[in-house]
Amino acid sequence: MKFDLHSHTYYSDGKLSPEDLVERAVEKGVNILAITDHDTVKALPIAQQHIEKNALPLTLVKGIEFSTKWESFEIHIVGLNIDVEDSTLACLIAEQTEKRAIRAEKMAEKLEKRGFKNVLEEAKTLANKGQLTRAHFAQVIQAQGAANTLQGVFKKFLVRGKPGYVMSEWCDIATAVKAIKAAGGQAVLAHPSRYKLSNKWLRRLLEEFKHAGGDGIEVALPQQAPSDRQFLAQLAEEYQLLSSQGSDFHFATNWLELGKNLYLPKASVPIWQDWAVAKEQELN
Repeated sequence: MKFDLHSHTYYSDGKLSPEDLVERAVEKGVNILAITDHDTVKALPIAQQHIEKNALPLTLVKGIEFSTKWESFEIHIVGLNIDVEDSTLACLIAEQTEKRAIRAEKMAEKLEKRGFKNVLEEAKTLANKGQLTRAHFAQVIQAQGAANTLQGVFKKFLVRGKPGYVMSEWCDIATAVKAIKAAGGQAVLAHPSRYKLSNKWLRRLLEEFKHAGGDGIEVALPQQAPSDRQFLAQLAEEYQLLSSQGSDFHFATNWLELGKNLYLPKASVPIWQDWAVAKEQELN
């Protein structure tokens, strides 16, 4: 049984529609997929309806990925098996959306001072009805000749210390975890290794996440050294956290695909250990 518990649609910074994402998941042999768009749940009912209408052999886990601020770092918290109608969750989504809008205006102002034109309008057009993210700004200024690749755009303009970067004012970790738990979900610390924290700081982060009521951490990602996967599994055990896995899929590349290279070390306790749907599929 193949789990991929971290993916995105074009309702945040992914490139695929909800319908195309679930179709691709089936094509790649994924059995259980979580859609975890940034600070929004708009894709979830669309994806579920498409699965049911076409009788796709796929179980959808309703998810979200909240951006949070911890010390001077932006930390992402994934929520799994959430009730999308929960009022606490809805309030936090609204607050985060407003913060995104304010940040977008500041980013556009800074970029336009660097000579880029109509940045905010074009970024909103790309985002359509989805959350406005740095990825949309990157696409706009890449098209205006900023760099040959999106990665190049980020490095030159949209990361800390660069001319288009604006410090985020997201909620804190405890607030995100509280909203996820209020919605009946499990809170998972996303891709811990990507924050490039020292061992000391990573442990501080895990202690605060655990204290806030966090349930698990992402142990397995597609691009990952075996030693990193084993280290994260050991941290999960040490802090009594469940282990999750996810591609963090936005669009297909030579190194990134839904369900690719996702497995947990043998000693790991999976986040899905008590999920009824997982047990049902094991019996089939």
